[in-house]
Amino acid sequence: MLYFCKLKVQNICTYSLLMDVLTAILSTSRTVFTPQWLVMNCETKDRLSLRRSLMYYAKKGVLLNPRKGIYAKPKYNEEEMACALLKPSYISLEYVLARAGVTFQYSSEITCVSYQNRTIEVDNRSYVFRQINPMIWANMQGIEQRNNVAIATPERAFLDMMYLSAGQCHFDNLHPLNKVRIRQILPVYNSPTLTKRVEALLNGHQ
Repeated sequence: MLYFCKLKVQNICTYSLLMDVLTAILSTSRTVFTPQWLVMNCETKDRLSLRRSLMYYAKKGVLLNPRKGIYAKPKYNEEEMACALLKPSYISLEYVLARAGVTFQYSSEITCVSYQNRTIEVDNRSYVFRQINPMIWANMQGIEQRNNVAIATPERAFLDMMYLSAGQCHFDNLHPLNKVRIRQILPVYNSPTLTKRVEALLNGHQ
């Protein structure tokens, strides 16, 4: 009798945890999750139990498990995925510049800045991470938080590109860029060489 009582209590606790996890997932606009996120947003702080809950919902098809340690709703935001794959990171470079109309060459890759060089494939989408000095990516000037996504403004993406390519890059249209904002962000890079290259490019494009 005692055994069955313990088993019943255990089943109730398991069900309660599953519902807690499901409630946390469904009540947020976030579409990509990690066990670490659940630890901060669920009443239960047992990492192993939370991980098992995520695996349970992935097995049931409620969630996707496209990569180890990453879970997502069936229709997830690919920009959220980019920011979840490597932390800290933010979306920048070609991806931002193409969508701002600064460059005209389209690519399906989502390009990011992070602490290492790496390309990760998830669901036939390439997420390309470029390594940059930690003192630079730690400075949030020109980086916006949009619906669980950290993404550079076109001005920040432009400077990231100039910095990482040592000026060996091409821009089709500089008109969408705000020169004042570029000059405000420029000190983040602490590079006289970059400042000289940027000023020469901006001054030559009046």
